[in-house]
Amino acid sequence: MPVTQEQATWFAEAFGKLVDNVDIAIVGKKPIIRLVVAAMLSDGHVLLEDVPGTGKTVLAKALANTLDGSNSRIQFTPDLLPSDVTGVTIYDQAKGKFEFHPGPIFASIVLADEINRASPKTQSALLEVMEEGVVTIDGVGHSVGVPFMVIATQNPVEQAGTYKLPEAQLDRFLIKTSLGYPDHQTSVALLLDAANRSRASRITPIIKGESVTQMAVLASEVFVDPSIMEYISELVTSTRTHKDVQLGVSMRGALALARVAKTWAIASGRTYVTPDDVRDLAVPVLAHRVIVDPESDFAGVKAETIIEDILVSIAPPAYRAA
Repeated sequence: MPVTQEQATWFAEAFGKLVDNVDIAIVGKKPIIRLVVAAMLSDGHVLLEDVPGTGKTVLAKALANTLDGSNSRIQFTPDLLPSDVTGVTIYDQAKGKFEFHPGPIFASIVLADEINRASPKTQSALLEVMEEGVVTIDGVGHSVGVPFMVIATQNPVEQAGTYKLPEAQLDRFLIKTSLGYPDHQTSVALLLDAANRSRASRITPIIKGESVTQMAVLASEVFVDPSIMEYISELVTSTRTHKDVQLGVSMRGALALARVAKTWAIASGRTYVTPDDVRDLAVPVLAHRVIVDPESDFAGVKAETIIEDILVSIAPPAYRAA
């Protein structure tokens, strides 16, 4: 069923309230908060990569507190086991049968703190659940329910004792972004409020889990013109043929961009997707899925720069000659 303008206006207002609520904890970072909230309403996951002390964990906890549902935090360490994340089946002598004890992954919002500190074996425990929303233990599938979102953080500077996320793991994240340092005015405001050691605790729930699911369904019904889909396909194809790219964006990445573009459009109060929606989201959705050629990487070429160059080289549908 096509989205009506009344529904789009309601969605945009609700989206704005969610962003404003999280902004109580993360001051001065509304563009990043909008990206994270859009990912949540697109049934996606977020990877926050930034230096220590920029508020990655606070942002994740603030979003979790905004949702009136369950949330959990997993501190990833080298000795963390897959069963510590997913849960384990234990034999109950009194009942004479095996019972499943769910792990912290069974929550609406899961904060995977410093995900790159866990071993590849533990990281791979998230592959199935992030893609399918199901955890298989001893051959039995257990649904984590909806909504379900993983917000992972990692520090790109300190590499000692870390394990780089494999491409298959990165591809599961809808968006990869960073907060960066606050500007001067925001820094002063935070210093004046230095006595408050837990800014995320100020956040109170304003939306229920079932409402998030309903908003996600509504966003999925936003109209997308075939020319926009052709534009997305051209962008993704260009990442595979670019001279500085070893491995381009997969079809999963193209689908992810199309999905979150719908959410971005309706969050702006529109019932249709524009080329600007795609351009706004191309870097955070596609850049982390690109593997830069080793020689180009050594020369300082970044995946974000490659995506920006491709956006410049391919004209959006609205500006093409008839």
